[in-house]
Order: sequence, then structure tokens, then C-alpha cells
Amino acid sequence: MVNPWTLDNKNELGTHIGEVIETSTTEFVAQCLEPEDLNFPSMPPFGSWVKSFDEESGNKIFAVVTNVTTSPIDSVHKARALGLSLAELRQQQPQIFAMLKTEFRAAIVGFETPPDSQHNGLTPWEGKIYQYLPPRPPQIHQAVYACSVREVTRFTESPDFLRVLLKVQNAPLESLIAASLRESYRLRHLHLDTSNTARRWLIQTGRTLSVLLKNDYDSLKYILSQVHL
Repeated sequence: MVNPWTLDNKNELGTHIGEVIETSTTEFVAQCLEPEDLNFPSMPPFGSWVKSFDEESGNKIFAVVTNVTTSPIDSVHKARALGLSLAELRQQQPQIFAMLKTEFRAAIVGFETPPDSQHNGLTPWEGKIYQYLPPRPPQIHQAVYACSVREVTRFTESPDFLRVLLKVQNAPLESLIAASLRESYRLRHLHLDTSNTARRWLIQTGRTLSVLLKNDYDSLKYILSQVHL
């Protein structure tokens, strides 16, 4: 199936940061792309927003980065301390960079359907957003991109994505939610003309979170303590 998101040049895929190497209903693991120069791959920040695609349905899959690791490419080559700076590594041990891989795990929080020919009142290059798990995750070897400011702003317009984040397993949940809120607020602040709208969004999202965590005041307090206007 042809990816419908590539058919309109008004829709930019964004920065290509990785490729799916493991996938499941609730999350996927991607390997970061190797840089052209002697350097480590660029890591997506904890709590940042990424996207991939389900090639069969054309759905755009949204996810939040929950963990990032750098490790040797195999079990034979084990990393050890060399006592060198990055500049010295490039000069004395350039092969080191080819022996390491950087991977990140991302929790799936929702999806966007392909653009509709009738648009359904939306812009021609945007589909409808759903804040729950998609029918299928992205396939193996699908590209992974950093989400644009517009995509994050649209997806987080409703705070219902918090319900999915609160179900994430094997991650520091309070820190993850706080990081995603900080990033969403930062991008929303960049996208909108005034900070008042972004501030109102953050306050409303905090209220929703307080309802969802009404029986866990300690977690709520710890999350909100990590989010600053």
C-alpha cells in the first residue's frame, strides 16, 4: 500500500531518526540511524513524541519515548572505559563508533487516520486523531520520525492521551508523564502566538490528571512538581 502521507507535499514527514526493529500492540523499539560523521547517534529525549506508520492501513502511529540505550552491536564486543574524550576517541579509536548501537523504546498512545478525500472538515493533508491504541502497530523496518510541533499540538489538544500513558508498563511512570507534559507545553508555546493559550492547556491538562489520579495524591504531587510554567 502506498503511504498516503507522502502524496501531498504540504505534509512533511519530519526528521528521520530511526527504524523499527521490534514491534507489539502497545510499544515498539527502534534503532537510531548512524550519523555520517564520527559521532554517536542522536538520541530522542525521554518523554518526546515520535511517529511511525502502519503500512497496511496507512495510519500514522504516535508514541512517547520511554527509554533509550546505547550498547555494543553484539555480545562479543563489550564496551569498556578508555579514559578518552570524544575528540580523542575520534582520533585514536574511530572504530568505536561503528561498534555501538543506540535504541529507544516508545509507548504507543494513539494514531491518526490517513487524509480523507472529503477532508471531513479537516485540512486536506491531515486525518482524524484517536487517543487510544491503533488496530496494528508499525511494521518491522518502518521508519520512525520525530513529531512536528503541529502534530504534537493537535494530538495533545485533548488530554485523554494521559489515560494511555498511565497504563504504560516498565517505565518510571511519574517522570514519563511529567516529561511528556513539559515537552508538549514547550512545543505548544512555540506553535501558538501567545503563551496564555499554552498555559490554559497545561492547567486544563493538570486538572484532568488530578481526576485520573484522585486516589493517588502522592503520584499526582510528584508529577506536577516536575512540570514548570
